[in-house]
Amino acid sequence: MRDPELSVVADDLVGEFHQLGVLDWADLHPARHLCLLYGENDPTVKLAVALAVRALRAGSVCLELDRVRFSVTGRDDELVEVPDELWPDEDAWRAALVASPLVALEPDGDLRLPVRLVGDRLYLTRYWEQEEQVRAALVERTLARSAAVEQSLLQPRLDELFGADSDPDQRRAVEHAATAGLTVLAGGPGTGKTTTIARMLAMLFAQGVRRVALAAPTGKAAARMDEALRGAAAQLPPEVAAWASGLSASTVHRLIGLTFRSRSTPRYHADNPLPHDAVIVDELSMVSLTQMAQLVDAVAPAARLVLVGDPDQLSSVSAGAVLADLTRAGWRGTGGSSPVVTLHRNYRFTGLLGDLASAVRHGDADRVLDLAAAGDSRLTLTPPDDPQDALRARVVHAGRAIHAAAVRGDADAALALLDRHRLLCAHRQGPFGATSWARQAEFWLRASVPGYGAEGEWFAGRAVLVTSNQADWGLWNGDTGVVLVSDGRPVVHFAGTERRALAPDLLGGTQSVDALTVHKSQGSQFAEVTLVVPPVESPLLTRELLYTAVTRATDAVHLIGTPQALAEAVKRAARRASGLRERL
Repeated sequence: MRDPELSVVADDLVGEFHQLGVLDWADLHPARHLCLLYGENDPTVKLAVALAVRALRAGSVCLELDRVRFSVTGRDDELVEVPDELWPDEDAWRAALVASPLVALEPDGDLRLPVRLVGDRLYLTRYWEQEEQVRAALVERTLARSAAVEQSLLQPRLDELFGADSDPDQRRAVEHAATAGLTVLAGGPGTGKTTTIARMLAMLFAQGVRRVALAAPTGKAAARMDEALRGAAAQLPPEVAAWASGLSASTVHRLIGLTFRSRSTPRYHADNPLPHDAVIVDELSMVSLTQMAQLVDAVAPAARLVLVGDPDQLSSVSAGAVLADLTRAGWRGTGGSSPVVTLHRNYRFTGLLGDLASAVRHGDADRVLDLAAAGDSRLTLTPPDDPQDALRARVVHAGRAIHAAAVRGDADAALALLDRHRLLCAHRQGPFGATSWARQAEFWLRASVPGYGAEGEWFAGRAVLVTSNQADWGLWNGDTGVVLVSDGRPVVHFAGTERRALAPDLLGGTQSVDALTVHKSQGSQFAEVTLVVPPVESPLLTRELLYTAVTRATDAVHLIGTPQALAEAVKRAARRASGLRERL
């Protein structure tokens, strides 16, 4: 009987890769369609196109022909060993692509062709164009300067915003934003990015700039940006604080006018630019290449663009690692004049967890292992074959407290307790995945907490995660809430500046919060975090994954894994194939 996971159109070389689990249906059909359309019969070209589509789904912008055989993953994100005899000879493979009727060549190839070969990188032409669009727009903005600002006026304003012992990096960032067309503000959690943005707003206000847009890639990130800036703006002069507090952050999609109806054509673009004199985008690490191309196309040429984020965190779920590329580029096209300002001083992550985050960020595996072995209760490493007792105790302790608060009808306490502990996983499925661990956590809670789950699906104390934007209710993908039962009816209470309580049947997509992927935790903070570290062979085991996970915690980090896997995570930087860094 034929495996139902296998496609009936998988033949010749791509069929071999399909059966090995490297290529999926979504990779095969575009490659087959393009080859039929352009009369391409070479199986190695079809394979290259299918792998290029697979690379996009895995987060890369292009396929690196000289590296692909060393980083092949399967349907469940596991590494796959492909027999050497199945791989085409590299020189012959490249020659076949050069001769193919569907492949354009750099630099003068026909942009109407669907695939483009640039050195050892194979792009779908659409993504090559997006990369070039971002490169050209950012270089142009870096070379441009805002209207001349007299230093005799600028420096006193900076002195008003920054005291003698203030952070020089923050001052430099604000000065750069006051004079340059593009500013990239990079920094980890606790380095003062929000404070710096608030002072940028104060400088813009002093310069007479009032049409300012604030944005973030997700609704939850936009809401956090609003909340954080309101707090930071309170430290500014009253008239500036009043103006800044009136600004409201939106998603990038909403800012540029991209809706479900408009699909891929935003309302704002080069021929109809945004009506703002400055645009500030937070959490840029989560912005994909496609979204970045749409953003730079929509911002008016004379407007200032400020891009903010942590380049060491996980990149966008979609293709691209834009912030990492921008912060690590040489900016040769601008004569080495880089728009990047990095904040180094940390005001939040100090002590043990600060040392841990710093060691992970710098790839110091020995230091990370030493810290984990020091015996401090704030940082533990438990073998993966015996994590049950300690993890169960943490899960049950947090769940029991939430359930008790929910049962007595104290929504405020239940919501405050939601962030006491969070179980994070690299994978979605499998033994190291969030789905499996969520089931295990719910089993522990039902077995250990009397009355837990007694009311059915929507029981008192159930922690809920919103999985889709629900703008009508002011809820965004990633928001969390807790269920209370009143008069026999469940009501889900959500935290926020304006707390909401909704009946479950009014909600869109939701799931329980017993375990989350690290990606879904981005931007959140918890008192304690437990991370299920995947095995050494997992391609998801990277420095960025570990860094993102450990910086979610304010008090303690608990790691479930082997010392070998932990060391490998610190050493292994995530690699997303892209040409943007080189082109800059």
